[in-house]
Amino acid sequence: MNTDFNYEEAFSRNIGWVTEEEQQILRSKKVAIAGMGGVGGFHLLTLARLGISAFHIADMDEFEQANFNRQVGATMNTIDQAKVEVLSEMALAINPEISIKTFDDGINIKNIDSFLDGADLYVDGLDFFVLDIRRKIFARCAELKIPIITAAPIGMGTGYLIYMPGKMTFEEYFQFKELDEKKMAVNFLIGLVPKAFHRHYLVDPSRMDLKNKRGPSTVMGCLLCTGVVGTESLKILLKRGSVYALPWYHHYDAYCGKWKRGWMPWGNKNPIQRLKCYAAYKIFT
Repeated sequence: MNTDFNYEEAFSRNIGWVTEEEQQILRSKKVAIAGMGGVGGFHLLTLARLGISAFHIADMDEFEQANFNRQVGATMNTIDQAKVEVLSEMALAINPEISIKTFDDGINIKNIDSFLDGADLYVDGLDFFVLDIRRKIFARCAELKIPIITAAPIGMGTGYLIYMPGKMTFEEYFQFKELDEKKMAVNFLIGLVPKAFHRHYLVDPSRMDLKNKRGPSTVMGCLLCTGVVGTESLKILLKRGSVYALPWYHHYDAYCGKWKRGWMPWGNKNPIQRLKCYAAYKIFT
């Protein structure tokens, strides 16, 4: 068996959907991904298969059995192993030429600049409830003019948002200012999926526990997230195709068979959104 790696051969089946010149552009790009759990691991491997050859990845956690239902790196062979190390090996097994820098202590205020250094795109794979450092990364990306994609697995679907430099910021959209942690989680959920298609098939609402930072998940939702992240990453990095950045939101639910792209110029400051948030505060907080 021929074990010599050849970039052009490895990604030749991308050609047709991208040109040979565009494939080389993708090869030259660097993507920063925070979080190697439910969606982040899939994002890394998807973008590696797209032919992107440089990554910064961050996660402080190790795999455990509770990750098995949705996380690509979670197996009996990887329990108690660092997520960044497992996913790095998986990405390098796809493309041994990948340049990959790991941040095994996660992201903090001291290493944000190092994490984002040279990045052409930031992909948000942080846990839903990690809001404080998420806000700091988003703010720094805005200052550095780095595009962002965040996609959340909601039920058996995905809600995703795109930030482009010069457009509405995440802080303006979600309206986190002066909110406590629980209310920020509500605003994050309501802003991601304003149509809430998922609420019709949540069979055990008690499992949606914002107070204790726990919620149900599915691998289908994670896979749908990485499908849209891979596609939007391609459009942003190659500068082709329409990119609907904030205040546009996107929600696709496979269980309901519903898709919505909506325009919300005031974000959660929109009167209808504010009513939804207030109602959710009473339920979840």
